[in-house]
Amino acid sequence: MFDLSAYIKNKNQQINLALEKILHNSRPSEPIVEAMKYSLMAGGKRIRPVLCIAATEAVGGKPQAVLPAACALEMVHTYSLIHDDLPAMDNDDLRRGKPTCHVAFDEATAILAGDALLTLAFEVLSSVQFTGKNQAASWLKVIHIISTAAGYQGMIRGQMLDMAAEGQHLTVDELKSMHTLKTGALIEASLLCGALLADARKRQMDILKTYARNIGLAFQVTDDILNVEGNPKIMGKAVGTDELREKSTYPAILGLETSRQFAKNLVDEALQVLKVFDKTADPLRALATYIIERKR
Repeated sequence: MFDLSAYIKNKNQQINLALEKILHNSRPSEPIVEAMKYSLMAGGKRIRPVLCIAATEAVGGKPQAVLPAACALEMVHTYSLIHDDLPAMDNDDLRRGKPTCHVAFDEATAILAGDALLTLAFEVLSSVQFTGKNQAASWLKVIHIISTAAGYQGMIRGQMLDMAAEGQHLTVDELKSMHTLKTGALIEASLLCGALLADARKRQMDILKTYARNIGLAFQVTDDILNVEGNPKIMGKAVGTDELREKSTYPAILGLETSRQFAKNLVDEALQVLKVFDKTADPLRALATYIIERKR
């Protein structure tokens, strides 16, 4: 049986070593780098970089070759968390069981730390040493995929919609559209980048895109459920905040049990499309199930 815990531990070690090396080469004694490192190395799940690596392996690629993309994805994700936690947005005091960046440092430093991680991500992506023209073209596509997913057509647009929806009553379709951008865009980018860098065929890319859209939405549904009934000590952040901010969530619209079933159906669809892959896609299968079974 596939051991997901061991797989995630192994990949996280690789990712963390690579991130530590990047930060060590970025003037580690400077206050801004301390703030960047504080949030980046705070013990996150690393779901996006792990998905990137798993997608590479599913189509026959080597994990080491995609580490720059995996690290860049985690930097972009961490930047978004730093900014989401700011007083102007969600105004959260805890993240991953620690004071949020603006609480541990100050608001200006947190803003700059987020900005710095976002720009460092693209510095890393554009610093890869190429061995041929085809490889250069692939990395350029990766830069385009990540920048689009993170930008105003993706994650940022989703965050804007989320903020505008506070106090509103969204439909399930409106909620889906919002979270496909806010949460799903970077998850989809993670899988597509991993597959692209392993020279995946178009059919494989299309399958992974469908898988990504299903698990991306399932991830958000589970987040909404955990915000209602999760354990703050396990999650490392407060619960009940969605209701306080009058946010439209899946449990608020559908109820908890229907939301759980909705998330399960999404994961079932994700697993179904992976049937054309052999055992190399077992990490993706296990990750899909983990997404709705996790406690944080």
